[in-house]
Amino acid sequence: MMKRALMHGVRTCRVAFRALARNKMRSFLTALGIIIGVGAVIAMVSIGEGAKRGIESRFAAMGTNLLFVSAGSQSDRGVHGGWGSMQTLKEEDALAIGQECPAVMYISPSVSARAQTVYGNKNWNTSISGTGARYPEVRNWDVELGAYFDDNMVKSAAKVCVLGADVKTNLFEDEDPIGKVIRVKKIPFKVLGVLKKRGESGGFGSRDDMIAIPYTTAMRRLQGVDYIQSVDVRAVSSSQMVEAQAQIQELLRVRHRIAPGAEDDFTVRNMSEIAESAAEATQMMTVLLGSIAGISLLVGGIGIMNIMLVSVTERIREIGLRMAVGARERDILLQFLTEAIVLSLMGGLIGIGVGVGASKLIKKIKMFAAFNTVVSIESVLMAFLFAATIGIFFGFYPARKATRLDPIEALRYE
Repeated sequence: MMKRALMHGVRTCRVAFRALARNKMRSFLTALGIIIGVGAVIAMVSIGEGAKRGIESRFAAMGTNLLFVSAGSQSDRGVHGGWGSMQTLKEEDALAIGQECPAVMYISPSVSARAQTVYGNKNWNTSISGTGARYPEVRNWDVELGAYFDDNMVKSAAKVCVLGADVKTNLFEDEDPIGKVIRVKKIPFKVLGVLKKRGESGGFGSRDDMIAIPYTTAMRRLQGVDYIQSVDVRAVSSSQMVEAQAQIQELLRVRHRIAPGAEDDFTVRNMSEIAESAAEATQMMTVLLGSIAGISLLVGGIGIMNIMLVSVTERIREIGLRMAVGARERDILLQFLTEAIVLSLMGGLIGIGVGVGASKLIKKIKMFAAFNTVVSIESVLMAFLFAATIGIFFGFYPARKATRLDPIEALRYE
C-alpha cells in the first residue's frame, strides 16, 4: 500500500515536471516572483541580523559592568528636547561620582564633537571624543601604540591626543604617528598613541574613526563650554551594577538639589538596559525589512495562481480525458496542486541561492561596506517554508476549479 502510494506520488511529480517543461519561459517567469521574494527576504533579514550581532559584539567588548550618566531632557512648553538636551552635568559631578560612590571603579567624563583634522597635506573629518584618563579601562579599549594621556594632562587641558586606527591610517598611512603634531580646528595636538582597532559597528559606522583628547581640552579649547555631556562609569563588578546606579542617582540628586518626588535632571542607564533597547530596535528593523521583502513573495504567489488558472483553461480537454478513463477528483486536484508546489519550491531553491549571494555581495560593495550581513539558517528555512506555503495556498483554487469540470463538457471543449 505504501509502495503504491509512493509510486503514485513519483508519477504525479513526473507529470508535473513534464507539464511545466512544455512552457519553459512561462514557468521561469512565474517562478521569478518567488525567486525575487525569497532572495529579498533572506538578504533583508541578513542585514538586520548582522546589525543585531554587531551591536551585541560591541556591548560585549565594552563589558557588562558599564553605566552611562547623561544630562536630562529639557522641556519648553511641553516640547521635550530628549536626553542630553540639558546642560546640568558638570566636571565636579563626574569627579564626585568617582570619589564618593564605593561601587564605582573608574569614571571618564565625555564631551564629543566633529572636526576637520589636518596633518601635512592630508586631512580627515572625524569624531573628537573628549575623555578622562581612565577611558581605556572604562571602555575595555587597549592602546596599541604609544600611551594614553594621564590625569595631569587632563587637569592642565593639555593639547595631546590618541588616534583611532582609521584616523591613523588616513592621516599617516604607514608613517609612525607617535610624537607628530596634527591640527584639530587649527589647534595643534601632539599624538601620544593609537588605540587598538575595533572595526565596524554592525552598520553604525566604524568605532575606529575617532580621536580621543582630554575632556578639559575639548571643553575649554574646542567648544568653550563649562559642562560635560555625559560620564562613562565602570562599576566594581557586574553584581554591583544596581548598587552603583543607586549611589550615582542619590549623589546627583543631592548635588543638583532636586526635591523629593521631583523629576531628575539627569539619567543613569546601565549596559543591560541599553543593550536590550538596541536589541529591540534591531529586531523591529529585521521584522520590518523581512515584511517588506515578503510582499514580493505574495505577488509571486498571485502570479502562480494566475498561471495555474491559465493552465487549467488550456488543458480542459486533457482533464476531461483523464476523468473519462477513471481519474478521480482528488487525482486531478493533486496533479495541479503538485505543479503549483513544484513551481514555488523550484523558485524557493533558486531564491535561496540568490539571497545568500546578495548578502555576500552587499558586504563587498563599497557604498554598503558599513553593513555587516549574517545569513541565518532560520531565515533560509522561513523563506523556503513560506514559498512552499504560497505554492499550496495559491495553487489550491486553480486545482479545485479543475476538479469541478464536467467530463463530458470538458471533452467537447475546443
